[in-house]
Amino acid sequence: MATPAADALPAAAARPDLRHLGPWLRPTPGRFGFALRLALLCTLAAGVSEWFGLPEAALTAYVGFFLLRADRATSVALSIAMLVLVTLLIGVVLLLSQAVIGRPAALLTAMTLIAFGLFFLASASKLAPVGGILAMIPAFALSLLGPLPSGELATRALLYVWLAVAIPAGVSIAVNLLIAPAPRRLAERALAHRLHTAAAVLRTPSAERRAELQALRREGMAEVAGWLRLAGLEHASPPRDLLALQSACDATARVLLLAEVLDGALNAPAARAQVADTLAGMADILEVGGYPVDIELPVLADALPAPAGQAVAALRSTLAHFADAVPAPPDPDPRSGFFAADAFSSPRHVRFALKATGAAMACYLLYTALDWPGIHTAFITCFIVALGTTGETVEKLSLRIAGCLVGAAAGVATLLWVLPGIDGLGGLLALLFVVTLAASWVAAGSPRIAYAGFQIAFAFYLCVLQGSGPAFDLVVARDRVIGILLGNAVVYLVFTRLWPVSVAPRIDSALAALVHRLARMSEAPDTRQGAVQAARADAACGAIADDLALLGYEPAGIHPGPAWTAQRARTLQAAGALVAPLALQSGAPALPAALDALAERIDARGAAAPGPAPVLAPWLAPRFEALAASVRAQADAPPSLAATPSHAAH
Repeated sequence: MATPAADALPAAAARPDLRHLGPWLRPTPGRFGFALRLALLCTLAAGVSEWFGLPEAALTAYVGFFLLRADRATSVALSIAMLVLVTLLIGVVLLLSQAVIGRPAALLTAMTLIAFGLFFLASASKLAPVGGILAMIPAFALSLLGPLPSGELATRALLYVWLAVAIPAGVSIAVNLLIAPAPRRLAERALAHRLHTAAAVLRTPSAERRAELQALRREGMAEVAGWLRLAGLEHASPPRDLLALQSACDATARVLLLAEVLDGALNAPAARAQVADTLAGMADILEVGGYPVDIELPVLADALPAPAGQAVAALRSTLAHFADAVPAPPDPDPRSGFFAADAFSSPRHVRFALKATGAAMACYLLYTALDWPGIHTAFITCFIVALGTTGETVEKLSLRIAGCLVGAAAGVATLLWVLPGIDGLGGLLALLFVVTLAASWVAAGSPRIAYAGFQIAFAFYLCVLQGSGPAFDLVVARDRVIGILLGNAVVYLVFTRLWPVSVAPRIDSALAALVHRLARMSEAPDTRQGAVQAARADAACGAIADDLALLGYEPAGIHPGPAWTAQRARTLQAAGALVAPLALQSGAPALPAALDALAERIDARGAAAPGPAPVLAPWLAPRFEALAASVRAQADAPPSLAATPSHAAH
């Protein structure tokens, strides 16, 4: 059988290596279109700001990176929501302005309280993806009021800050309504890409194609399902079509599993080609905007032994009902509220807000005391790189430093050799578009490097956008880069020394949830509900693998150690290896209870009794035993420092 998704995971996580950038930078479906729209958005926003001679054109252009998503519906909704939230926040700052102008203590108190409150929301609520930028805007607006002598100037400064968000938000709405793809179209393309990949693995298997199939499984189907829900909100497609595509989404997750089983168990080239041709034909229908119905898998000439025969039978059943226009089954996972379940009970949210606010205010006090406003980017940096765990924060600031150096080098080179030959705003915007397109390509890639693309663009903007038109002041570029590096250093010191939070406890909880999900999958392997559980199990494997990679960024004081990391990687590998075979398992009533007992043992360290051993098919029994052995070894091992309450991330 082909290597399961989890089998490709390293035993110990490592930091990104420049030698491995190739797969992260290669073209993927939709990547160029997204990068093109993002470059256009940022360039137009910068152009409007430069045309009217507004300050902080670099920030205006950079905000666009937080407003664009793959589909038009999400991008428009996010732009409107960001504009409304920032308007409210700037309104609050405007009300405070008369009370803080000329009063440094009051100004400092207001900045601290607002930053703390918004950082708390960024940690404890669904505002997390944009929480940092929301906290930065009012705090940065207040910081501008410090040297201002009058309310009139304060009002103008706040208007400029509001425009720094309103301009890219307005441009984003226009760009997305005009040229961004509809959510349904993105869903169809994503399903077609998955079917084409499965067909390619069966037709001409290779390590690269198998890795791509495994990567698609680890992505899960949540994003595709989300696009289909947005398509329903747009009311641009018949409800029957959307029901059919929702069914196709769940069926595609099962097709990917069965394709992996067939890749390892089906050795007849003619039979593989027949299955591949069927899947490729279905993908072609989806690519042109339709959906395949009444699909019949050809009768294969060769007699197939188990598990290949069972996999073909399961695939034939799945394809026969691939796009049935029937309502989706109930969601197996309860919906979460706006606030996290432990928002007001766990101290981690308050500690995060204290650390992030302390780092930001330390940078503000430093550049104010030094009377060196050119390094105010240190203050901004703290809002952008602060994240819930130490590993996430260090990873992000590492990417920020790398992106900063690349972007600053490009900016300085531009100041020295390119801008002297540019006369007028048009040439400057053309240059911005080209550089932003390259940075957007990185930002549209793997999460392991995406943030470096953000920072390449921001550092370049800070160097080049110095006024209304081309400017050549290297001192401005120098100060802004120094500020970014200083902010990173402060955040690193604070987040690794004060209440450091390891990602390790989150890994154990996620492993237990993954095994529980495998139990639910084993209860109904040949149903649509089973396909949903399988897709989410695959996505959980990918998320846990990402968390294991984050351990490579943790300092020695909180890192659980290589033995701990390797053991969790082995448990993940064993659990991931079960997902595809479980799609074929039936008639094992003791299996769900046995998997639940293993999950409880992961979470409660041996509190659950093992229960009766399930009777399993020959291709599944060794994998179940491998998982059971790994869980026993994990539960019997002594706890690591990272698992103690003071380092918990839950």
